[in-house]
Amino acid sequence: MASSSSSSGGYSGSPCAACKFLRRKCLPDCIFGPYFPPEEPQKFANVHKIFGASNVSKLLNEVLPHQREDTVNSLAYEAETRIKDPVYGCVGAISVLQRQIMRLQKELDVTNADLVRYACREMPGIPMSGAGGHPSLMNAPYYGKGSGDLRPNPDIYYPRRYDRDGNYTGEQDGGDEE
Repeated sequence: MASSSSSSGGYSGSPCAACKFLRRKCLPDCIFGPYFPPEEPQKFANVHKIFGASNVSKLLNEVLPHQREDTVNSLAYEAETRIKDPVYGCVGAISVLQRQIMRLQKELDVTNADLVRYACREMPGIPMSGAGGHPSLMNAPYYGKGSGDLRPNPDIYYPRRYDRDGNYTGEQDGGDEE
């Protein structure tokens, strides 16, 4: 076994993790050798548990050689997240990150509006309406006569508004006060 495994995927002295897991002889042209090194047995175990060795082998043979490493990394990540979260897998992780982005975007919008309100309070007597406003505040997200009369600037794009659960409300931020 040691003589044939010395050339499997460039690893010497030990068969690749896939052949070791499957308890088979690792040949020099082993499709798994370059992507499942013997030092990472859990990587193949996870991929095998979710996708099966035969399916992974077929997939790797269909993919162009320069894309195989990315394919294996993707399969390994998907298998690991599917094992951690059997129902949602990668989609669950993506969903959590999307909700976090929406929450942080809302927090950023509120902070920016607060900054503009504070800037307006600090500059009494400066009109802030349209082209006649103060040059440094022309591109401010909100403008108006005073802190109680802030309106969205029509020249600035406002991201979509979402409710507390992350659902799109159909309005754009800056229009109506909640």
